[in-house]
Amino acid sequence: MMADDPTSTATDQAANAAGDAADRLRAGAEKAREGFQDHVVEPARRAGEAMRESGKRIADNSSTIGVKMIDQAETNTHEAFAAMRAAAQAKDLSEVMKIQGDYLREQGRRSMDQAREIGELIMQFGRDAVQPLKGKAE
Repeated sequence: MMADDPTSTATDQAANAAGDAADRLRAGAEKAREGFQDHVVEPARRAGEAMRESGKRIADNSSTIGVKMIDQAETNTHEAFAAMRAAAQAKDLSEVMKIQGDYLREQGRRSMDQAREIGELIMQFGRDAVQPLKGKAE
């Protein structure tokens, strides 16, 4: 074959063009992989970590709320027995009615305070649980 053979030159040109196209395709695929890694995989990984952290906080906070409710029930029971003791030692019916009225009034106030306390705990725990999601998912 001759060096100036048009078939040989066309074949070389086609091979060079195919090689260049393959190089461009590889570069494009690498760029797409990096973009996918940066825009999909990493944010998903960060969101997963934040959700795991929030889940742990929720479990810890649920325990805290449970203990707080048991403490409140213990206080309420103690106060109820104290009122029953006082009523048992009352000298007449009017004193029993006063003890009962005082107990009911105080129990109503205590119930409102306890509900507010639990509500504030739940709101704080909600803010704490959401905070890691806001910071890591962005």
